[in-house]
Amino acid sequence: MLKLFDPIATLNSIPANRLTLLEREYQSIQGLPAGQVGTIVEIYETEDTSYLIEFADLQGREYAMAILPASEVLALHYELAIAS
Repeated sequence: MLKLFDPIATLNSIPANRLTLLEREYQSIQGLPAGQVGTIVEIYETEDTSYLIEFADLQGREYAMAILPASEVLALHYELAIAS
């Protein structure tokens, strides 16, 4: 189960019509490629859980948001979790 503020990567490209674009210089993009990294900022727990994902640049400026189902995101892990 993914949690708030977990980093994710997109499994598929996300077309512009599924994005809310927030920065002027990104208004002309056609979409986001598969593998784009984002952060979960809201969880919608319904029959099919979905997540509001924030995408930001290296300076931390948010440039896009998208609501994605769990089937379209991959959790990213920075530490190895070892089962005991």
